[in-house]
Amino acid sequence: MELPLQITTPDFPLSAAVEAEIREKAARLDLYYDRIMRCRVVIEAPVGHHRQGGPYNVRIDLTVPGAELVVNHQDAEDLSVAIRDSFDAMRRRVEDYVRHQRGAVKAHEEALLQGHISKLFPHEGYGFVETPDGREIYFHRNSVLEPGFDHVEIGTEVRFAEEAGDAGPQASTVHIVKTRKKTTA
Repeated sequence: MELPLQITTPDFPLSAAVEAEIREKAARLDLYYDRIMRCRVVIEAPVGHHRQGGPYNVRIDLTVPGAELVVNHQDAEDLSVAIRDSFDAMRRRVEDYVRHQRGAVKAHEEALLQGHISKLFPHEGYGFVETPDGREIYFHRNSVLEPGFDHVEIGTEVRFAEEAGDAGPQASTVHIVKTRKKTTA
C-alpha cells in the first residue's frame, strides 16, 4: 500500500491483538492486487454495547487506481468474525476488480475486429457485418451498443468482437465507428 493503513474505532478502544489482526488481513490484500493505494478500516459498536458485545459494524474503504472499493459489514456478537467476514468480502471485491481490469484490456484492445454492415433486416432485428477478408458475420440488434441498432444502415463501419454462435460465427459488442453519408438526388 502506498499510504499507511488507517484504523478508526470511534466508540471503543481497540486491543493490540485485534489491531494486529486487522493489519495482517489488510497486508494480505496486497497479495491479490499490488497497486492498492490506501486502506481505511472503521469499526463501530452500537451505543450501549458495553459488555454485551456487538453487533459490530466494520467498514473497509480501499482506494485502487480508478476506483474506490467499499465493504460495509455488520456481525452479531463477535468482533473477530465481523473483521474476518469484512476482509473476506473485500478480498472477493478486489478479485472481481482485478478480473474486470484484465477483461476490459482484453476486450477493447485485442479482440475487436473491423467491418461494415453488408445486410440489414430491421424488422427482424438482425443483420450481417462484412469483414475485410469477405466473411459475413451475423449480429443481433441487442449486440449493437449505443446509439443502438436503429442507427445502423448498409455501409455503416463497425468494430466488433467475434464469437461462436449456434449457427456459426456471430458479432457481439458491435460499436458504430462511422455511418455512411446519405446522398441526396
